[in-house]
Amino acid sequence: MKEFMTLKPFFQDNKLSYAIGATWLVITDLLQLVIPKLLGIITDSIEKSASPKVLFKYALLILIIALATAFSRYFWRIYVLGTARRLEYFLRNKLFSHLQTLDPKFYDNHKTGDLMALATNDIGAIRMTFAGGLIMTVDALFITVFAVIIMLTTINVKLTLIALLPMPLIALIVTRFNRVVHNRFKKVQKAFASLTDMMHENVSAVRVIKTFVQEKNQVKKFNSYSQKVVDTNLHLVRVTGIFYPLVQYLSALSLLIVLGYGSVLVIIGEISLGDFISFNGYLAMLTWPMMAMGWVINIVQRGAASMSRINDILNEKPEIYEYPEADQNIKELKGKIEFCNLNFSYDHKNLVLKNFSLTINPGETVAILGRTGSGKSTIVDVILRLYDVGRGELFIDDREIHEIPLKTLRKNIGYVPQDSFLFSTTIEENIALADNYVSREKIIAAAKVAGIYEEIVDMPDGFETVVGERGITLSGGQKQRIAIARAVIKDPPILILDDSLSAVDTNTEEKILKELARIRKNRTTIIISNRISTIKDADKIVVLEGGQIVQEGIHQELLDNKKGQYYRLYQKQLLEDENSA
Repeated sequence: MKEFMTLKPFFQDNKLSYAIGATWLVITDLLQLVIPKLLGIITDSIEKSASPKVLFKYALLILIIALATAFSRYFWRIYVLGTARRLEYFLRNKLFSHLQTLDPKFYDNHKTGDLMALATNDIGAIRMTFAGGLIMTVDALFITVFAVIIMLTTINVKLTLIALLPMPLIALIVTRFNRVVHNRFKKVQKAFASLTDMMHENVSAVRVIKTFVQEKNQVKKFNSYSQKVVDTNLHLVRVTGIFYPLVQYLSALSLLIVLGYGSVLVIIGEISLGDFISFNGYLAMLTWPMMAMGWVINIVQRGAASMSRINDILNEKPEIYEYPEADQNIKELKGKIEFCNLNFSYDHKNLVLKNFSLTINPGETVAILGRTGSGKSTIVDVILRLYDVGRGELFIDDREIHEIPLKTLRKNIGYVPQDSFLFSTTIEENIALADNYVSREKIIAAAKVAGIYEEIVDMPDGFETVVGERGITLSGGQKQRIAIARAVIKDPPILILDDSLSAVDTNTEEKILKELARIRKNRTTIIISNRISTIKDADKIVVLEGGQIVQEGIHQELLDNKKGQYYRLYQKQLLEDENSA
């Protein structure tokens, strides 16, 4: 099936393992095919008054075959099921690696729960296709072919052909059910993804839910999502529930025909009683392939539906990529940033930045402030190339931004975002995110610059303290300062602080700003904040309004313009400070 072409490299690398597994599976089937014939021979021997010695010999032979079957079954499980587990590992890593290449715009349009369902439920369905599905396919085909050959050549041709009459009808039913199972399973996976997303969202927002006393409402909402999963599964079960009994019924018809016609053949002496018992044994073995094909269709269709969902993600192309003209010789940046009449929109409709022009010289500290939605964080997004801009609109070190390799660009920028995201690992590992081999001394120095060192050493496990998911065990100010330390430790030529001191008190802020002022020398720094105390010492202050610069200058120059937005914000904050005092 075309959906599985994505897995071609894996099968090329693991074809030997599958071949060995299939060989052991065939050996197992061959051994199983010997048993009915052996039972027939034993029956005929008993009818002819065989000696206990002969019967013991046959019993010993059956025991040896059973042991050999167990031995061969162990090896096909190791090779087939083991390789299927490696397939799961391969596909999950491929999916995760691809997700790392996609830009923020992709995640703006895809729910976390849906992506989690792909990495768990869908990949599990694909593994089952190439584990149980593959086993049942080989089993069904091999046993069917060889059992029919044995029945035709060693027992009776007419009896065999009559017993196989329901086979075409079974094949027709399998074909009819094929598409229905595929479509209904896709709905099952979609419902499961919605449930996963709802679960993830509620766990992340549990404090908000409790604060607003929404536990019962969320439980009710979760129940509706859960009921949707049940309903879609029942919708699928209604099909499979008809399918399997129908196949069993047709198999029972074969058995009924054989019992009637076969008994007549035994009575008239055309076949022996032993042949009749052997034939029934083989017919019982044929019932399994008929059932197995039903299971195979179900499993393969589930796997194909899941593979289709994963292929949709793997076929997504990142909008942010390395341009062919990128100069790979550029390894370091000096820090000059120049915007030239930049126009930017997230949705290609509403401009967030309009004819934005600004030059930031190397080593200069520039502060940006403005109302919510004025475009402050967008400036950072385009500098980091999290979102792309048009040609000739943004230059770094007098080079068009697309000429700079992505790795070089981001490696030379220390960024502290508004959302100080921390990983659920130790504080040390969070600070050393950019370099896992950085020394403890540098980690301590960065923590001191961020004003968090004393608080860390006061913790029971110090730098080995494990923070919760997204750093939930820490306060907002602690998370912000660890994020600052994480950026500072890179020692980047460009440092960007996006409202990264909003959760700390003014005394702590003043200490951090003094430390940052010391390390900011010869380093381009962009500070985004609406707190005047944070930005007043900047070399240049830019005030944004509606994606455009409405004021630009140093602190005192902007205060002298008493009609400007900067002055009004300054007066407002003075009043707030007086009220707080």
